Amino acid sequence: MHYEDMQADSAFGFDGTWQDFAKIALPNLLLTIVTLGIYRFWATTRERQYLWSHTRFVDERLEWTGKGMELFIGFVIVAVVLGIPFTLINFIAQGLIFRGMQEWVGVMGLTIFVLTLYLTGLARFRALRYRLSRTRWRGIRGGSDDPGFGYGWSYFWKTMVGQLVLGLLVPWSMTSLWNERWSKMSFGPYRFEAYADSSNIFARYLLFYLAPILLFVAMGIAAVTGGGIGGGLGGETGMGIGMGLGIIIALFVWFFALGLIAAAFYAKYYREVVAKTLWKDLNFNFEASTMDWVKLYIGDFFLVVLTLGLGYVFLSYRHWKFFITHMEASGDILLDELTQSTTATSKHGEGLLDAFDIGAI
Repeated sequence: MHYEDMQADSAFGFDGTWQDFAKIALPNLLLTIVTLGIYRFWATTRERQYLWSHTRFVDERLEWTGKGMELFIGFVIVAVVLGIPFTLINFIAQGLIFRGMQEWVGVMGLTIFVLTLYLTGLARFRALRYRLSRTRWRGIRGGSDDPGFGYGWSYFWKTMVGQLVLGLLVPWSMTSLWNERWSKMSFGPYRFEAYADSSNIFARYLLFYLAPILLFVAMGIAAVTGGGIGGGLGGETGMGIGMGLGIIIALFVWFFALGLIAAAFYAKYYREVVAKTLWKDLNFNFEASTMDWVKLYIGDFFLVVLTLGLGYVFLSYRHWKFFITHMEASGDILLDELTQSTTATSKHGEGLLDAFDIGAI
């Protein structure tokens, strides 16, 4: 059966509403506060069940089969495994400082840095693997047989290499890690393939990279211009006020422009990596423009600020809807050939992800 034959307007669809989501998110917030944060694992599960069940891909809705207890146990395991060693290292470091052995404190600090960066990569990999393994579509699931330990080291050295040449290799690092992470994943009987090219996003990254230089130039021009105008109106005092106002205006314009440039880069980045990620004969596209991203984050800002923080519980809804409504797919899919994934399923959830407070995708 061909994908085009099943397509109406889009392969992806979302029919949830914020009013229905509020009936889940607000009680979740209350229960999380009452339980001092413990309920948040079950809150996350309830939210995903709602979001997944209101998401359609081709002809079927998604289903989230993860459990709150899995997330809770995963977090407890990570808290114990990481909490005890890091606490011991902290006490040892204080003892070394007391004895004047600062060089060993530096070695320990470097070790913690390397370990933290490695675990961050491992967390990203295992969180994606877990989410795919708990996502059902037409009864099949995703996952990976790779435990992610090798990816953790790739994340470490590629992130470090990305900072070489004054950070100009960051686009290569980002696309290379995306390709490696997704190429180790599968859904049903088919593996994903990812081959994003960093050269396609380098121009926008370079614009973002050069923004600080443009700031100093703009500040200099604004200071001279403002000083000249102020001096003409009020002498030396007016010159000082004019220079100050010129610099303030330049800073405001720069931060606004920097946000637009950053949005432009990430819009191009996600269009590139999604378009170069395949599943069998299906090609994906993420059509969000720069202004779509700007509207999303401006909306997030005002939602949280104007509700005095209460609107934060709706961000997961807004971001998921944004992701789904801008996703497209094209190609062929033979439903009769789809079989269940044979990849192993992890028993626990996203403990490392919670520990480092990062996202999987």
